[in-house]
Amino acid sequence: MTARISYADVEVGTELPARNFSVTRATLVQYAGASGDFNPIHWNEKFAVEVGLPDVIAHGMFTMAEAVRVVTDWVGDPGAVVEYGVRFTKPVVVPNDDKGALIEVSGKVAALLDDKRVRVDLTAVSGGEKVLGMSRAVVRLA
Repeated sequence: MTARISYADVEVGTELPARNFSVTRATLVQYAGASGDFNPIHWNEKFAVEVGLPDVIAHGMFTMAEAVRVVTDWVGDPGAVVEYGVRFTKPVVVPNDDKGALIEVSGKVAALLDDKRVRVDLTAVSGGEKVLGMSRAVVRLA
């Protein structure tokens, strides 16, 4: 695969299509099985509350992965992402109901770099709070 977005077609401020990602308790169980991360803060409400959390929380790496999907969907090739990093600022709290939580992710091109690369800054919000800080991806475009 190659990036479907041309470097010549973007500029600083180009907005990527925003996405919303639903997270339920079932999602957390599936992610725990796939990742091997069975920390009880991600599935046991009693334990999560006992350690000071408001409820069960989503895995940080899951939240990070969902956020970068905005970039990979936009560019069309996950291999075009050459760097990605975040700071975890707030947890995604996942209530035990039929709705779960929602992660709202938006992004925009923040810098044009050399070698047809751009830096995309992402914003990820859940429950009205920013859950990732300094969320940045460097992407090589066509």
